[in-house]
Parts: sequence; C-alpha cells; structure tokens
Amino acid sequence: MKLEERMLRSIKLRSSNIILRADVAHLGSASQVSEALNSLLKKGVLVRIGTGVYAKTRKSSVTGATIPSGSLETLATEALQKMGVRVQAGRVAAEYNSGRTTQMPGSFVANTGSRRISRKIAVGGRELAYENNYSKTAPRN
Repeated sequence: MKLEERMLRSIKLRSSNIILRADVAHLGSASQVSEALNSLLKKGVLVRIGTGVYAKTRKSSVTGATIPSGSLETLATEALQKMGVRVQAGRVAAEYNSGRTTQMPGSFVANTGSRRISRKIAVGGRELAYENNYSKTAPRN
C-alpha cells in the first residue's frame, strides 16, 4: 500500500478536523510525507492553514467547491489546542459575551494567556490574530 493511501486512511479515521504534520510523520520519511501531503492537497482532501497544520475539507452545498470543514474560529482553536496552547476568547469578544458592550468583535482574536505566539493560521482569506495577558510597560516620567 502506498504511503498516500495509508495517510488518507489515517486522516479519514480521525475525528479531528485538524491534521498536524507530526500526526502523520511516523508513516514515512520527511520527504515521503511531504510528497504525500502535497498530493492530498492537490486532490482536495486537505487544505493547508498554517505551517505543518492541515484541515480536512468538504464539498460546499451551495457552490460544490472544496472548502475547509470548519470556520477560522473552530479550526484555529482546535489546531492551537492540539499544539498544547490554551486558548480563550479575546478581550473584545469576552466583553461582548458578558454583556458589557454591544460592540460586536470584527475579527477573531485568540487570547493565549501568558504565552507569546506568532504562528500564522489562515482560513479562507481570514487570518488569526493573537493577544496575551502581558500589559504594555508604562511610560517613564
């Protein structure tokens, strides 16, 4: 059985919509895994949303096109959790959810707590933004 077929079977059996390169790295050498992932990307089985981060796809019921099987919010949260990062709603979203403001958040911002992250994750032209609990230093007098 070819590596691509084994990888496809492994991906389909996973309940998660996110596939990390590390999840399938044990199936072959680095170059073999790269070739198999590229082949699955071309076939539309996976879509790349970040470095080493792939999402399963599905057919759109409206257009019939191949689209990621989730939104930026769900896929990015799932990907970060798989990488061991605890994610919370951003400050603006938290204020809206608690009812302190009626201003709806314009974009998805993930609060990563005390971790500083600069990993780029993008789905459908929208990119994940990060914020953390570090405060800016006060200006000196």
